[in-house]
Amino acid sequence: MTVLPDSLAILVLGGGGREHAICWRLAQSPRCRRLLCAPGNAGIADEAECVALAITDPAAVVAFVAEHKIDLVVIGPEAPLVAGVADALRSAGVPVVGPSQAAAELEASKGFTKDLCAEHDIPTAGYRRFAGAADAHHYVAVHPLPVVVKADGLAGGKGVTVAETNEEGLAALAEIHGPVVVEQCLEGPEASLFVLTDGETVRVLPSAQDHKRLRDDDEGPNTGGMGAFSPSLRLTPALQQQALDRIVHPTLKAMRERGTPFQGFLYAGLMLTADGPMLIEYNVRLGDPEAQVLMMRLDTDMVELMWATATGTLADIEPRFTKDAAVTVVMAANGYPWKPVVGTVIDGLPAAEALGVKIFHAGTRRTDDGRLVAAGGRVLNVTAAGHDISEARALAYAAIRKIRWHGGHFRRDIGKSA
Repeated sequence: MTVLPDSLAILVLGGGGREHAICWRLAQSPRCRRLLCAPGNAGIADEAECVALAITDPAAVVAFVAEHKIDLVVIGPEAPLVAGVADALRSAGVPVVGPSQAAAELEASKGFTKDLCAEHDIPTAGYRRFAGAADAHHYVAVHPLPVVVKADGLAGGKGVTVAETNEEGLAALAEIHGPVVVEQCLEGPEASLFVLTDGETVRVLPSAQDHKRLRDDDEGPNTGGMGAFSPSLRLTPALQQQALDRIVHPTLKAMRERGTPFQGFLYAGLMLTADGPMLIEYNVRLGDPEAQVLMMRLDTDMVELMWATATGTLADIEPRFTKDAAVTVVMAANGYPWKPVVGTVIDGLPAAEALGVKIFHAGTRRTDDGRLVAAGGRVLNVTAAGHDISEARALAYAAIRKIRWHGGHFRRDIGKSA
């Protein structure tokens, strides 16, 4: 058993809203001696030292960790995981939170996950895999509607089209360069289930629910997420247990049996069908923006939790979460999710946070003269806690009214359905 040091130097990889939320929680721990984030953003700079580093280059990350005497690495986004950064750190003897490159295939390849489900009787939609768009053309053209067309690889939370017509399906294929997965369209409400595991022990995190569509009333194209709330009333304790028993635990067991045990955060996107929960897909990290509401509710020392995960001692700690609800509303740049307009000036954040919210930065930077400007598609996550979701969302939207930014937009119905 690896003893938790009294103080640690910690490196977080990533630069979005999820990583800001993680850094915010890590920085609150008395065990956090020094906190660095690569590349970070303007908001993360308030919590950590932001550093330039090629986070998908395993050798560069290992060299940086050695030079700066880092004790623990927490990997936020999927790209470094798929690039094998966690493997390189483990080989160098560095405690790290995040799955190996082989285990990250659960997100890196939808086809891999579908085949795993088929082999182990894990409930998911019927599917076919194709080497490329041309091979899938005839199948999509004649498939019963609606049909789901997915890029097999990483797509930044997008790359999925639910086609209501064959023409829409063929148009989706035309945008995919590489392997394709075509699925039966499941019916029912969606829900998200998050677990944290050290490879053996599994800790279930609170439920959360995000809003993928760009516009109110779930209209418009899919995005990386326009907001989220926790808890999700859809995922009842009984349904959650079904999902754990039939989907998550069999997946983790299968990965262990393959010799590629999974360690880190595992996010199961579920469809709650008439036949019970079915797997839509896995993400091998915390969701974004779900991480923001989960970190808002976390009531356990984040450093202790991450150290236990990285060192195989998660059985010694049970994460606690407040009974409060939390809501986060994404403020995105005009043009998102296609071609976001960057460089627009943002003001009013101190007045907004004075109401008691936390604003996590997803895509911001500081200009040479100190102004805060948009630097990405999703720019801010205005996050609030309350006794219930209604109270939390009222506070989040009150804070948004204090923000002066003419270059962005947001949904006005986040959490309303709850």
